[in-house]
Amino acid sequence: MEQPLDIEALNKQIHLESAFVDQIKKEAGKVIIGQHHMVERLLLGLLAKGHVLLEGLPGLAKTLAIKTLSKCINADFSRIQFTPDLLPADIVGTLIYNPNKSEFTVRKGPIFANFVLADEINRAPAKVQSALLEAMQERQVTIGTDTYNLEEPFLVLATQNPIEQEGTYPLPEAQTDRFMLKVKITYPKKEEERQIIRLIMSGDKLPKVEPVVSVEDIIKARNLVRRIYMDEKIETYITDIVFATRFPAEYGLKDMQHMINYGGSPRASINLAMASKAYAFLQRRGYVIPEDVRAICHDVLRHRIGLTYEAEAENITQEDIINKILDTVEVP
Repeated sequence: MEQPLDIEALNKQIHLESAFVDQIKKEAGKVIIGQHHMVERLLLGLLAKGHVLLEGLPGLAKTLAIKTLSKCINADFSRIQFTPDLLPADIVGTLIYNPNKSEFTVRKGPIFANFVLADEINRAPAKVQSALLEAMQERQVTIGTDTYNLEEPFLVLATQNPIEQEGTYPLPEAQTDRFMLKVKITYPKKEEERQIIRLIMSGDKLPKVEPVVSVEDIIKARNLVRRIYMDEKIETYITDIVFATRFPAEYGLKDMQHMINYGGSPRASINLAMASKAYAFLQRRGYVIPEDVRAICHDVLRHRIGLTYEAEAENITQEDIINKILDTVEVP
């Protein structure tokens, strides 16, 4: 159980330490018009030390948003374009034989960066996707017999197209569960799209994005996020929400029992708690309230609930189930 803190002092510290958030949003706003939800969720993943999966149609600035965020932070960035012919060694690296020295040397792959953009992650087969598992969970990579730690902050930001199924490989549950957030990207508003046209037509190149925060500042902010106070009632609320995805009948949701194939794992509870703290940090608050949990609940749980064939036949989505759970579970 977390001990109560001096909330007033923590609030002041958060106001001071979170100034870079507005700077990042301002810099990102030079090239990203609208899409505030997506930018905010990328910041949540950054602060909560969680990987983010962006799902949306082509042309919605998913890749551009990730590249822009990495430019705002003075950190290493690498991009991996996932294709069916990609090999695990193309991601993590491999051993190269040096005939002059008669020995093998390690050539590190693009996974050795602070920000790794896995573009169209579902275009590579499971063998390649699984090469990311160790890196995402353990923050380390094994090449040959040696294991190498990845430098913090380490973040995998992946994109996938939800409608194009030909030549794609659905991510296995073990892989999707390692993403803290799965964010669905929608079309911009009409006025935002006009601004996008104006921006693109105004010159050959997009405005230059400058680094406004260092890696050290991000690590400091992460440590502060962990210190944000979470009451026992909020902890109970989080576990009730996750347990309702596993045992809906126990929460008065008998009609949903035949809709859910499997519910959220303990990782769902951990990520919901961490993301709630990060959301409170973005709101400049030193404590978590139920609205923080509800605000990020869909992004944390939508990829952790398995639907039955019956649910799919009735066009029931994960969003529908999460909405019903949030409407039913008692709010502290």
